[in-house]
Amino acid sequence: MFSRLVFGLGLLSATALVHPALAADARTLQIIVSKDKQSLAVYDGTEVVATSKVSTGKDGHTTPSGIFSVLEKQKYHESNLYSNAPMPFMQRLTWSGIALHESNSVPRYPASHGCVRMPGAFAKMLYGMTDPGVPVIISNSEVVPQPIDHPTLFHPDAPVPMPLLSDVELRPSMPDSPEKPVQVAMNDTAAMPMPTIQPAATREAEPLSEPISMLITRRTLRETVIDIQTLLNQLGFSAGDPDGLLGPSTVQAIKAFRALRPAEFAGDRSLVSDTLLKEVYAATGKGAPPNGVIMVRQAFKPIFEAPVTIADPGLALGTHFFTLHAVDEKAGTADWLGITLENNLPRETMKQLGITNQESSIVTGRPIARSLSRITIPDETRRRIDALIAPGSTLTISDTGLGRETGEGTDFITITRG
Repeated sequence: MFSRLVFGLGLLSATALVHPALAADARTLQIIVSKDKQSLAVYDGTEVVATSKVSTGKDGHTTPSGIFSVLEKQKYHESNLYSNAPMPFMQRLTWSGIALHESNSVPRYPASHGCVRMPGAFAKMLYGMTDPGVPVIISNSEVVPQPIDHPTLFHPDAPVPMPLLSDVELRPSMPDSPEKPVQVAMNDTAAMPMPTIQPAATREAEPLSEPISMLITRRTLRETVIDIQTLLNQLGFSAGDPDGLLGPSTVQAIKAFRALRPAEFAGDRSLVSDTLLKEVYAATGKGAPPNGVIMVRQAFKPIFEAPVTIADPGLALGTHFFTLHAVDEKAGTADWLGITLENNLPRETMKQLGITNQESSIVTGRPIARSLSRITIPDETRRRIDALIAPGSTLTISDTGLGRETGEGTDFITITRG
């Protein structure tokens, strides 16, 4: 890594800055593109380690703002949308065609067809710095990651120290009579080989776990149907696989469940409704249904999802992004960084989600802390995630769900509106 950076330093123009002490672990990096500044900054934690001018999309081909990650890298790529236009050192952000790449034309004003253009030397150097999964934030205005400490955020469980001689019975050190020898409890190490301790300079570090990406958002019809399928199956209604789709088996199971409770569903004409969800939860003894969900992916693949509760659901959560910069497993601590992105929701979306106030989506005050404080995560889910987090793990909080760009082979992609 260091040799690549030295080579990159020799190629950089005066438009870029590179810090010589860039961390070797690329998974802690994040890239932030500012459309109003037409600039790109690479952060290692809160420290800027590289900057460059860029050109984003021009009118009619605007580069979307939001939360992305590097999905794919190719040293040479040709556009399949624009006459096989060359895109050297391409780092893909969406499967619909948005990427970071080298260009001979970077005038520092919007000039591309939607991609983020970079000068050649910088694009080549950045290509050598990143791995797939590195977060890329594209914002309308400049944003800067800040340290955030909040009890809702995840942290590793500190290991419980093992008690000394926990498996032996201690005997008194003074004999009952002067004639009896003293018996001392001790571990028998005669048959155990002494460990070989390598010097710190040569000892290999333990491999880090693969980072995970998480999304906390409001439940949509998909999550509601998955819950209904799962619980109806538990009740013996044969609702099919919990896939979130209203297939024939699921529809038949819902109708059969409703037919047994005509009074509860009187006047309810919707096949899937809040009443149905509440009744299914009550029938299985689950209590009140949750209104939020946390989804977890690793290496671009779904791992699991679980319900969460969002307080004051009529107030927008806003759009917030967190990266885990460092973990101290012995101390049980985690260094999280957070940013808030402006995301003004359309009226139709607010109505659909039951949002009456989106004050917290405005980048003022302490929107991150306010949103985190409204989220309750079950202890079992928290323990499972605490065991998975590693440096480079990310968390997105958003009102708008998975989004149209999130799919197979992606992290959670959130498109924002200015």
